[in-house]
Amino acid sequence: MGPIEQAWGDAQCSTLACHLLAWTDLLATELLLFAGIWFFIGAVDDLALDGVWLWQRLFGRRDGRDAPLTFESTPRDAAPDPSPRHAVFVPAWDEADVIGDMVGHCLHRWRQENYRLYIGVYANDPATGFAALRGARGDGRVRIVPLGITGPSSKADCLNRIWLAMRADEREQGFAFASVVLHDAEDVVHPDELRVYDRLLGGHAFVQLPVNPLIDPAAPLVSGHYADEFAEAHVRAMPVRSRLGVAMPCAGVGCGFARDMLQALADASAEQGPFATDSLTEDYELGIRIHEAGGRGVFVRARDDKGELIATRAFFPGDLTASVRQKTRWTIGIALSGWDRTGWSGGVADIWMRARDRRSVLSALVLVSAYLGLLCWLIVGAGGILDWYAPPPLDPAFRLLLIVNGLALAWRVLVRALCTGWQYGARQALWSIPRALVGNIIAVMAARRALLAYAASLGGTPLPWDKTRHHIPAAPGPFEIPGPVLRLVGDRPEAGSE
Repeated sequence: MGPIEQAWGDAQCSTLACHLLAWTDLLATELLLFAGIWFFIGAVDDLALDGVWLWQRLFGRRDGRDAPLTFESTPRDAAPDPSPRHAVFVPAWDEADVIGDMVGHCLHRWRQENYRLYIGVYANDPATGFAALRGARGDGRVRIVPLGITGPSSKADCLNRIWLAMRADEREQGFAFASVVLHDAEDVVHPDELRVYDRLLGGHAFVQLPVNPLIDPAAPLVSGHYADEFAEAHVRAMPVRSRLGVAMPCAGVGCGFARDMLQALADASAEQGPFATDSLTEDYELGIRIHEAGGRGVFVRARDDKGELIATRAFFPGDLTASVRQKTRWTIGIALSGWDRTGWSGGVADIWMRARDRRSVLSALVLVSAYLGLLCWLIVGAGGILDWYAPPPLDPAFRLLLIVNGLALAWRVLVRALCTGWQYGARQALWSIPRALVGNIIAVMAARRALLAYAASLGGTPLPWDKTRHHIPAAPGPFEIPGPVLRLVGDRPEAGSE
């Protein structure tokens, strides 16, 4: 007998409170059953990934896709390499607060001569350009690229305009870069990053390094949940994708691309550049497009001679509103419009990974159902304590489903804590447990905004580009500049001497 039949048939359930609790009990059961089924499906999916990861770790062949590399730190007095190999693109809109320190970090950590830092700035944002010039301290490896338009446009549009500036430099100065590297204006780079690209880009179309979010002590919950998510993804999920040889998404930072591959994408595009300007997540799509064009990507967890992971470090939003806005853009670009744009091509493993990428909206719906169901259960439980309503016993199959899902949830929390602890230590591993709830709340709020924005876009409203504010650790103080100084000639930066 169900709760409604019991409530209406029981002589003791003649009050309005009893009837309301009976309906609440029914609602709780339906919500938790819906959530429980999808939680179980998700648990099987995650356990399958865990199994593949463990199998690869124990029995997988170590090859270029696994890339167990170790580097000695770059000697600070090493002879400069005069051949330009790496063009580092940094799109910048309203980044005056961080771009100077970012440039300072790059110049301090990358002492070699074989790269150029291209920073795209908009005509109506002179503060960012001046801040970048101050951070460059006259170093000739820095190119400020005036985009010639008012901002903001999309990040992909900025990157394509930087691409055209790089191509103009190549034609004018008679050389060609070997690779293009992407970074954001708030990134702190690793000294050996470019050396990883030097070693691996000969056999791969692009190389992705881990991203290690910095945890803001003033916002340990919101900023810290990024650390947990990236730790789990870059310890477990991305290595699996890399070794399976499936389409691998690009993170948009800490990634290097073979120059000829990007040229092939640019030649095939009507936008005169390799980046899709009508996408909110052009970096994610870029990795998929490279795979579809026959290129192979690799995710690399390499360490320097001190044992430090070669990774990009950056602060992510520590404010709830800013985090929701950022996650909204990711959800639209990957799970909604990304579905329309990239489809389901590839083999079984490719489809599996794309389904994992796109389940965020469904996951948010399931989370809302679960939380509402638990809330209804608490209300019913309180009614039972007050003797207002006697809930019927749970169906055995439903009870088993709840137990299995509870064990799966405990396993997921443990796996995330282990991944976080591996990257950040035991204290942050413990913090990852309450941050899981924070991450769920942000995901639900972002999914709601993403669905509304996507629905509006189907009616012709352009998808919004929602920029977040950034901050960055201060760059080191002045140091000796090994190369030529920078001067700005007209609207183009050129290397020269004073």
